[in-house]
Amino acid sequence: MSLSCVSPVDGRVYAERSAATAAQIGQTLQRARAAQPQWREAPIAERAAIIGRFCGEFERRGAAIATGLSWQMGRPIRFAPSEVRGTLERARYMAGVAPTALADMDPGPKSGFRRFVRREPLGVVFSVAAWNYPYLIAVNSVVPALMAGNAVVLKHSAQTPLCAEAFAECFAAAGLPSGLFQVLHLGHADTERVIRDPRIDFVAFTGSVAGGRAVQRVAAERFIGVGLELGGCDPVYVRHDADLPHAIENIVDGAYFNSGQSCCGLQRIYVHESVYDRFTRGCIELIQQYRLGDPLDRETTLGPVVRTAAADGVRAQVRAAIEAGARPVIEERDFPHSKAGTPYLAPQLLLDAPGGSSVMREEIFGPVAGVMKVRSDAEAVAQMNDSPFGLTAAVWTRDEVAAVTLGEQVQTGTWFMNRCDYLDPALAWVGVKNSGRGCTLSVVGYQHLTRPKSFHLRVST
Repeated sequence: MSLSCVSPVDGRVYAERSAATAAQIGQTLQRARAAQPQWREAPIAERAAIIGRFCGEFERRGAAIATGLSWQMGRPIRFAPSEVRGTLERARYMAGVAPTALADMDPGPKSGFRRFVRREPLGVVFSVAAWNYPYLIAVNSVVPALMAGNAVVLKHSAQTPLCAEAFAECFAAAGLPSGLFQVLHLGHADTERVIRDPRIDFVAFTGSVAGGRAVQRVAAERFIGVGLELGGCDPVYVRHDADLPHAIENIVDGAYFNSGQSCCGLQRIYVHESVYDRFTRGCIELIQQYRLGDPLDRETTLGPVVRTAAADGVRAQVRAAIEAGARPVIEERDFPHSKAGTPYLAPQLLLDAPGGSSVMREEIFGPVAGVMKVRSDAEAVAQMNDSPFGLTAAVWTRDEVAAVTLGEQVQTGTWFMNRCDYLDPALAWVGVKNSGRGCTLSVVGYQHLTRPKSFHLRVST
């Protein structure tokens, strides 16, 4: 079977790979299983040195990596280098925090005994990464899994196969022992086959809710651990005391960056009635300044969505929201590159969106956001929680105490004040409800890539 990356830039096949055969899959898993025992004995400092060299190799290839990213998934070239920087930030942070995260836990003295809890690697981690942030998503599991003493097999989206191969090239150049990081190009059926294989000990999956359910269903046959980062329909609240120019700039960027193709990109905007008109006017003015076009043109600020079918799906969701009563305020004719039958899609802002409309209930993986007026903090919290998703949420306010109080009430994995759409590698990256389970990043992320083993030693007196 052949897997093709059709570039959203021009609709041509940009890369093509043959799916791994059953024999190739078996050989890959066997190499990983054979290499891991020696790696788990390597000192953490030795592992960190290799990750450091990996980062150097990745940084050295940064310009080519950024250009390839634009071709594979359509990110404007002016923004693509930010993913290189973010990948390096996370990799270096997770390597640096490993000694603390993996240190033995001492429960305290007990006469006649020595006791501690040690974090041991799981074995072989199977990472299944998505195309929308192909390096940032993969690095969340790949680097900490290796730092914890695991071997890793990466299966990337067919849309971004070269991203997986770039990781492999950098690890090889960094001197990572053979077999510890490998790439498989797979279709859905073979992905499930790998999850069922007894040589896999953990699955880190990023993708759709439907995909997460499929992974969970297969993994449950073996009782192995699964980390799931799934969909989002993230809400934000513009409070009466918000710094409006700052809020407008942040929120528009959070909704439309990467053409809205972000699990943690905001989509539902709740605005206090006292600032609603000023806020929406400012958003409309800023959105109209976007330039939709060829992502390889450095003047472009809004690229295509990943494929024509995705654009068609977004258009259908927008029509459904309008039929439910939402009011569109962006004219498609102001974005000449936006054309039916292509992945080039104009941004849209839907005002007065009803709570049950598609834009306020479903994940729309495109440059679309809905706005609803609210009269109080309590109403904002109720609306924010009225969702099957819970990845991130945010508030714009000058009152830090109020922000914390609201954050304690909102059902979300990450709560922001005066910012959005960002992952701090020092903080746990988690989701609630249909946004997933498990955790990546921070010292907490290491707990999901290791197992605790208790040592209870009676010592001679």
